[in-house]
Amino acid sequence: MPNAQAQALIEGLGFTPRFFTRDGLSMHYLDEGQGDPLVMVHGNPSWCWLYRDLVASLKSRYRCLVPDHIGMGLSDKPDDARYRYTLDSRVDDFSAFMDKMLPSGPVTLLVHDWGGAIASAWAVRNPDRVRRMVVFNTAAFPMLVDKKLPATLRLVRNTRFGAMLVERFNAFAAGATHMGTVRSLSRDERAAYVAPYDTPLARRATLRFVQDIPLVEADAAYATIAATGKGLQKLADKPMLILWGLRDFVFDRDYFDEWCARFPRAEAIGFADAGHYVIEDARATILPKVDEFLART
Repeated sequence: MPNAQAQALIEGLGFTPRFFTRDGLSMHYLDEGQGDPLVMVHGNPSWCWLYRDLVASLKSRYRCLVPDHIGMGLSDKPDDARYRYTLDSRVDDFSAFMDKMLPSGPVTLLVHDWGGAIASAWAVRNPDRVRRMVVFNTAAFPMLVDKKLPATLRLVRNTRFGAMLVERFNAFAAGATHMGTVRSLSRDERAAYVAPYDTPLARRATLRFVQDIPLVEADAAYATIAATGKGLQKLADKPMLILWGLRDFVFDRDYFDEWCARFPRAEAIGFADAGHYVIEDARATILPKVDEFLART
């Protein structure tokens, strides 16, 4: 059953929760508005709530689709025996979602965090389906040379103690509401981000995403992220808007620079006073900027 508090939050925005079944698991998504399709893909530990303001701003002119990954948001939260929490599973889920909801025609992708890796893996396999992209703090290629995983992520990824903090105390989702922004989120905003993750099992996906971070070739997700990184050149001719919180402690300025180097024709804005949840910190600039970019391209 979907988390009642999280579902009430979505309905309180005037959005309608929708579900489709994949391999016996229920995957939640938003489908608001009509027009050219915009597909917004979140990462970890957020959920479709991340894109609420963009959906509200754009749904009068576009069809906004926002899936919740399995284990996140209002989607089912299976245990490890029922679902394999890996990047490949995520890409397969997203591909099934696209086949179901948008089986043909061009789409615009808006991506953040792990959503960038997931949607970009689909995009490089289907470059003819991509009309344009809006890229928030993310990576769709292996970790940059000479970069190290931040200590907080190493703790969660590599230790039982870190895993316990996530599953028992919701440390990752709750911590992101403090460390992921420069401005202080309100109590209600923080509560909304953590609402779906109210039990240890409901927090499984937030832990598995961190444990799946590919660092070396032997890691399960490495082959897919490496192939995606090589395939990004297939998207070089697509209009792209890069909007980046430069005070992100994971996807920092180096990652922003890497996206800009890979896509020199992109329009790119780095926000010196924004963090990982750049949409929260720079909302007043981002909403009209995305609208203008979509209208112009």
